[in-house]
Amino acid sequence: MKKTVPTDAVLIPEQATCAFQGEIFSVHQWPQTLFDGSVVTFEMLKRPDTTSVMCLVDDKIIVLDEEQPNSGKRRSFPGGRVDEEDEDIIAAAKREVLEETGYTFQNWRLVKVWQPVKKLEWFVHLVIAWEPVGQQATAHEPGEKITVELLSFNDVKELAMRGVGFLGEAGELLEQAESSGGLLGISEFQGKTVDR
Repeated sequence: MKKTVPTDAVLIPEQATCAFQGEIFSVHQWPQTLFDGSVVTFEMLKRPDTTSVMCLVDDKIIVLDEEQPNSGKRRSFPGGRVDEEDEDIIAAAKREVLEETGYTFQNWRLVKVWQPVKKLEWFVHLVIAWEPVGQQATAHEPGEKITVELLSFNDVKELAMRGVGFLGEAGELLEQAESSGGLLGISEFQGKTVDR
């Protein structure tokens, strides 16, 4: 899948081999020549990318109160794992938002991508969705309990600035805007395109 990542992204080299494949994580190793000419084995982990979506419904933003086994409760935006079957990042975001909230939206824009850990090839893609066009029943997975809430822009901004749950990931973008409508002025993320 082609996707946009930060220009300083650290990727697993093409010559690496997969030494272990788990349910989510894989370990990749390769011989690396050091500055003194010696060769050692380097390794990195890899896992599927994830999406996080700020969904604008009129002047409100969707926030989830979510609980999963072994990780407790947390506040987050809708989102989740990018699956191999997803055509691209936006398709993954649409699928996750529909499953978790029941909403579909007219417009989608990728506004931020980051690599939380440089020794792990994993990117989080923050997307903004606006102009809802429909709502249906949710399809939560058995391993999640989700309550969908519509909160004011100011409430979401305050939670993000305090770093509540995963909302802090959008803090810098929320800080730039004065209202939910102001989020629409955020430009599409510019990085480098990779085929991973």
